Amino acid sequence: MATVRICLCGDEGTGKSSLITSLVKDVFVTNKIQPVLPQITIPPSIGTPENVTTTIVDTSALPQERTNLNKEIRKSNVILLVYSDHYSYERVALFWLPHFRSLGVNVPVVLCANKSDLSANVNTEQVVEDEMLPVMAEFKEIDSCIRTSAREHHNINEAFFLCQKAVTDPIAPLFDSKESSLKPACASALERIFYLCDKDQDGYLNDAEIHEFQNKCFGRPLGADDLENIKQAISKYSATAATPKGISQEGFVLLNKMFAEKGRHETIWIILRTFHYTNGLSLHNSFLNPKFDVPANTSAELSPAGYRFFVDLFLLFDKDNDGGLSPSELSALFAPTPGLPQVWSADSNSFPSSTVCNEANHITLQGWLAQWSMTTFFAPKTTLSYLAYLGYDPPDHNITSALQLTKPRRRTRGRKRVAKTERNVVLAYVLGAPGSGKSSLLDSFLSRPFSPTYHPTIKPRTAVNSVELTGGKQCTLIFEEFGELEPAILENAAKLDAADIIVYTYDSSDPDSFAYIPSLRSQHAQLDTMPSLYVALKADMDKSTQRGDVQPEEYTIGLGMQKPLHVSVTWGSISELFVQVAEAALWPDRALPARREGEGEEVDWMRWGVVGGAVVVVGAAAVGIWRRVGRE
Repeated sequence: MATVRICLCGDEGTGKSSLITSLVKDVFVTNKIQPVLPQITIPPSIGTPENVTTTIVDTSALPQERTNLNKEIRKSNVILLVYSDHYSYERVALFWLPHFRSLGVNVPVVLCANKSDLSANVNTEQVVEDEMLPVMAEFKEIDSCIRTSAREHHNINEAFFLCQKAVTDPIAPLFDSKESSLKPACASALERIFYLCDKDQDGYLNDAEIHEFQNKCFGRPLGADDLENIKQAISKYSATAATPKGISQEGFVLLNKMFAEKGRHETIWIILRTFHYTNGLSLHNSFLNPKFDVPANTSAELSPAGYRFFVDLFLLFDKDNDGGLSPSELSALFAPTPGLPQVWSADSNSFPSSTVCNEANHITLQGWLAQWSMTTFFAPKTTLSYLAYLGYDPPDHNITSALQLTKPRRRTRGRKRVAKTERNVVLAYVLGAPGSGKSSLLDSFLSRPFSPTYHPTIKPRTAVNSVELTGGKQCTLIFEEFGELEPAILENAAKLDAADIIVYTYDSSDPDSFAYIPSLRSQHAQLDTMPSLYVALKADMDKSTQRGDVQPEEYTIGLGMQKPLHVSVTWGSISELFVQVAEAALWPDRALPARREGEGEEVDWMRWGVVGGAVVVVGAAAVGIWRRVGRE
């Protein structure tokens, strides 16, 4: 609940106390009023704006009361500066306004010409023209001005309402009266609001879009005559502001400028606050950064509502319907945001190279959804912020409804099989000796053409795409290789635990390639607890016997795991590998090394039989891939 503290200032005898009593009692008190009235507080229910409590403080201009006067001025949110004759009017510019400045206060001032009943032969327009406008031009802190009469109860409620609005709906952040224009931050906010309301993104608000905007902001429909009057009013200022297509962005901003010029800045504030703007014309932090915690062993994913929003956004901005977002279309899409998320350019293979693009290198819908799935997995708060920027605003204003949490992942196992991982997005780390083919594997995952030129990976690289599992279910798979940072990352227990599966790769044509893997696993004990797959790449080349104490097949059998899968990125069947990686991540029991004797609970013979059977079956599947491809 907001609180507005109004301090009444002005020379003695200008009628400050009478204004207060007239407000409270609705009548003019003819008997003598005490020199300074005690502070009064008016709750929201008595003629004040919704959720605003108003405190009104009377003051004295006598020299002996100067200390208390200065104290109250400093505590106020707004000052009602009262004058009633020529002498007290002169003192407004000569003493009162300079005195406020000397105290260092930066609050709005409402200028009040009281006792208007004593100059009944002078109209308000003349008073405004001769007295008020010159002072307002000199002192920008004056928010508004008004003529009142406590005796006739004229404009009393309006004067205090102006004070309340000067605090709750300030004009200063919106309008530059000297330049007679909206301030840049206000114009920018209104342009973003126009963008969000232009549902078909044709550059105009048609009648349906205007009615939707009106209902959203003001909760009531706009009459046909009212809409036509608005169009005619802004057309007088610009021929392009209103056309048969609707109101342009220029016209929308111009309309709000007209509101500001007519003193209807509360209308602009209603619009801004409906779209979650603060008095500082920034989006509310609670809107951009809602509370969303991801507990241990769980992950964040897009909910069906989140997926639907990003699908609709893609289709809306794919103007040429070529199935990809060009740089200009991406620029238009991200117009109401600070730009592409920083996490999208955090590695050496930044967006859009991290996901699926078409031949023109424009991100496809599949790649677009995969990219946001990966963003949500790694940085859910970034996704939430961009949902807010891009206009995701469900009826309950709960941005977090676009995300969902997965069930906790379990890796510990005793006599029971490890449960299926209830996730739609899984993370695979790709480890292996330099030159084993990790980068080519990631390129193949994104359907990029094979390049025989070797380029060592220096910085970490990610690749994300969707995979269709057995049965037709879709899963988003994130591959990540670390480059020169691999040793440091594997020392980070939290980073290592974030992965759902480890993919060990080696060059089957290089006799020294596989030795890297046992050496790596011996240095990092935590790898023993991770689900994993072993992949022999470059199977299109002559197979070499690996140097070392043990061959890859013997090594994996010794771990109670399936033999390495022999694949080549030049084979069409490489896609089957990605399915196996995703399924092993989702069903980790199939890819966990067997427990050694003495570790945890004793493993019974039945479990060994199950594992052995799985090895035989999966190994047979691997051989099937090898033979099928070999016949192509």
